[in-house]
Amino acid sequence: MSATVMGEVEWAVCECCGLKEECTPAYIAGVRARHGGRWVCGLCSEAVEDEICRSGRLISPEEALTRHASFREAFRSAPPPLDPAAHLIAAVRQLVRRGLDSPRAPRSNPSSPRRRPAARDASVITRSGSCFSTLAR
Repeated sequence: MSATVMGEVEWAVCECCGLKEECTPAYIAGVRARHGGRWVCGLCSEAVEDEICRSGRLISPEEALTRHASFREAFRSAPPPLDPAAHLIAAVRQLVRRGLDSPRAPRSNPSSPRRRPAARDASVITRSGSCFSTLAR
């Protein structure tokens, strides 16, 4: 990196998980503006957005950040199982349960409904026979 670029970046520490990242001051200010003066990393920011979407009622970003931080602390304070495979299975189970509890996003409908082609439609490609018989000759 050049000297001018090095002067334009700062270390920012996530106030939720402690991750350190090099960021520009403008980026740091933008993140802090979105999160009530706190700097949070991209992963924690996504988790906060997920908390807002998963809640049954409208909650503030501050409350969502507090919920995420308490979830992270509870997960971190639990001792890991002696078996790494069991630890991975428990983590995936917890992710699936949280995903099942989340409200489903409405699926978008296509602007024009699809028409199933008729059997005699010329645009339908039909199979005339196996190509393996001609290859075996």
